[in-house]
Amino acid sequence: MNIQKLMLSLLSVGLLYCSPLLLSDSLQAGVANAAEQSKKSKRVPAMRNRVYTQFARAQKLADDGDRAAGFEVLGEVKERINSLNSYERAMLWNFYGFMHYGADDIASAISSFENVIKEEAIPESLQLSTLYSLAQLAMQQQDYAKTLGYLKEWQSVNTKALTANQHMLFAQVYYQDKQYLKTLTSVNQAVALSKAKNEVPKENWLILQRAAYYELGQPVEVTQVIEQLVRLYDKPQYWLQLGGMYGEIGEEAKQLAVMETAWQAGYIDKSADVISLAHLYRYHGVPFKAAKLLNEAIDTGLVVAEEKSLELLAQAYVAAKEDEKAIPMLAKASEIADTGKFDAQLAQAYLNLEQWQSALSSAEKAIARGGVDQPGNMHLVRGMAHFNLQNYDAALAAFNDARQIKQSEKLATQWHAYVKREQGQQMRLAMLN
Repeated sequence: MNIQKLMLSLLSVGLLYCSPLLLSDSLQAGVANAAEQSKKSKRVPAMRNRVYTQFARAQKLADDGDRAAGFEVLGEVKERINSLNSYERAMLWNFYGFMHYGADDIASAISSFENVIKEEAIPESLQLSTLYSLAQLAMQQQDYAKTLGYLKEWQSVNTKALTANQHMLFAQVYYQDKQYLKTLTSVNQAVALSKAKNEVPKENWLILQRAAYYELGQPVEVTQVIEQLVRLYDKPQYWLQLGGMYGEIGEEAKQLAVMETAWQAGYIDKSADVISLAHLYRYHGVPFKAAKLLNEAIDTGLVVAEEKSLELLAQAYVAAKEDEKAIPMLAKASEIADTGKFDAQLAQAYLNLEQWQSALSSAEKAIARGGVDQPGNMHLVRGMAHFNLQNYDAALAAFNDARQIKQSEKLATQWHAYVKREQGQQMRLAMLN
C-alpha cells in the first residue's frame, strides 16, 4: 500500500469519518503552513530542504512497496533528531505514524502521533489532523476514554464549527461510553446539519439515533426514527421493527397495516413473525385472514405443522365460522398430541356441524385421553349428541355426569330438565300411536 492509499485508508478507521492530512500534502504545504502560523501566537520554523528531501525519499520507497527501506531512511533522520527543529521533528514522527499504521502496528502508530503533538511549534492544521487521527485510532482500539480525550483536545484547538461527520464521531464515542444523552445531542446535530443541506441522513446515523433513544427508554422516539428508516432505506428488518414498535406503543392498527404490508412484500421469512401477524388478524377480528396466512405458511414450510401452529390455524377457522376447514387441522394435531385437548376441540367443531356421532366419539376420546381444560363441556357435548341421536337415557346420563362438575353444573341441569321433558313428550306421543 502506498502512502497516499495508506492515508486514504485512515478514513476507514473506526467510523469512516473526517480525514486527516495526506502525508504528501503535509510535506508540500509545510513551509506555507509554517509561514502562516508565524503570524499567530506561536512561530513555526520552516522545514529545511535536506530534511524535506529525506522525507520525500522515504515516501517514494514506501509507495514503491519497500516499507523497510522507508523505515531505514527515517532512521537516518532520527539519528540526527537533536539537530532538527520542532516542525521537522513533528513531521518525522508523523511519517513514522503513517508507516506504522501501514504495517498494522496501531500501538506504534499511536505512540508516534502522540510525539507529533508534543511538539509545540507546529502548524495548527497538523495538530488538528493528528489529534483527530489519534481519536480514530483509539476508537479502532476500543479505548473510548482515550478517544474522548483526544476529541476534546482536538475540539479545544479547532475554531471551525463541527461537520456532521465530526458530530457523529462524538456520538459514536459517547454511545460506547454509555453517555446516551450526549449521544443524542451529537447525532441529532449531525442529522439536522444533513437535513439543512437537503441531504438524506446516513443510514448508520439513524441506527445510532434509534439505539440511543432505545437505551433511554423512549419508545415513541424509537418508532419515529424507524419510520424514517423505512421511508428512506426500505429494508425488511426496518418494516418488522416498525411493526414491533407500533405494538409496543399501543398503535395496533398501524402495527397490523405494517406487518400486512411486510408480508405482501415478501419481507416476512420467520415463523415467529407469521405467528405474530396471525395473532394480529385474530385481535382485529379478521380470523379468516389469519387462517389463510397460516395455511399458506404451513404449506410452504415457513411454519412447521406442529401442535401449536395447527391449533392456531384451527382456532382461526373456527372463529371464522369455517368448522369444516378446522377439522382436518384438529385431526392432525390430535394425532401428535399427548392429551385429549384437540379431541375436545374436534368434538365442539363436529357439534357445530351437527355431525352428532363424530361429536360423540371425539368427546368420549377427549375424556379418555385427559388433559382437557373443561371436562364438563365434553359431558355436555356427549349429552347434546345423544339427545340429537334420540338416545334420551344416554343423554340424561351424560348431563348427569356434567352436573357433577361445578363449571358445567348449571347448564347441565337445564339440559337435563329439557331432555327429561322431551323424553316424556316422546313417550306420550308413542302411547297415542
